[in-house]
Amino acid sequence: MKYRHYNMTDHGFAGHLVQPDAGSDRAVIVIMGGEKSLLPGRMIAERFADLGFAGLSVSLFGAEGLHDSPDRIPLEMFGAAIGTLRDMGFKSISIYGMSMGTVFAVLAAEHFGGIDSLVLCSPTHVPFEGTLADKKTMTGRSVATFNGEDIPYVTADFSSGGMMRYVYDDEEGRRVTRMWCAYRDAYRDKQRVEQAALHIEKSDARVLMIAGGHDEAWWSEYSVRYMKKRLDNAAYEKDCKALIFPKASHLIGVMPNRKRERLLYAAVPLIGLVYRSFLTDRAVCMRAFELSEREIIRWLNGERGEI
Repeated sequence: MKYRHYNMTDHGFAGHLVQPDAGSDRAVIVIMGGEKSLLPGRMIAERFADLGFAGLSVSLFGAEGLHDSPDRIPLEMFGAAIGTLRDMGFKSISIYGMSMGTVFAVLAAEHFGGIDSLVLCSPTHVPFEGTLADKKTMTGRSVATFNGEDIPYVTADFSSGGMMRYVYDDEEGRRVTRMWCAYRDAYRDKQRVEQAALHIEKSDARVLMIAGGHDEAWWSEYSVRYMKKRLDNAAYEKDCKALIFPKASHLIGVMPNRKRERLLYAAVPLIGLVYRSFLTDRAVCMRAFELSEREIIRWLNGERGEI
């Protein structure tokens, strides 16, 4: 594999480009977390390189020149990343967003255009208020900005702390995290949600959305259905597809290469301490990795997949 590294000062974004040794004229921008996240975007970019695509991971926070937490992330970074790939001559540029990265995947496609496929794993349909590094102090500003102005957002209340503590939710009929409940409660503010909802219908890309029905972090299944309805109501002309894996976790989609990252996969039982679906339905969750990755690659290759 061939690597290039980018920083805010010189390039307008922080990230890592991983290209197959044989080269490729297709690129995938990977957006999924901070520079030092436990599951770094660089590993996913490497996996895309395994599969014949150039993968460019763009860090949301934690790199030099960025905040140390998800707060006021400038959308211009993604315009710079897209421009870099265009200048390098890539014929096809797609965006892969996972979790919080889905917010920026949709916003980047909407604002900068020219995206062939938009893949959203465990998405949300609205941007949220930013948080400090303690993960419970809200900043009173949006997680995303454009031209220095806040992108409209919805507030989820994390002030009580203990967001990864599990509680039984009567409405959902299962144990979920307090963070899941905080996000679900935020969606009840219908007026705020409508003002902040991502304009996925303006992305002008082929859209694939994937969620686990037992997502522990937030209600991604609801967000997938919300955005699919928005696309349908807009009579969206490009291909769009929504996939729900009924008992799968928040962790879904393209995962790092198993042979190269053996220690990471050996830690799956420990992951289950946080994402409980890996304790109760580990085989289902692991199978969802395989099936969702297969569908994503088919989608990026211009196919509609099988599921």
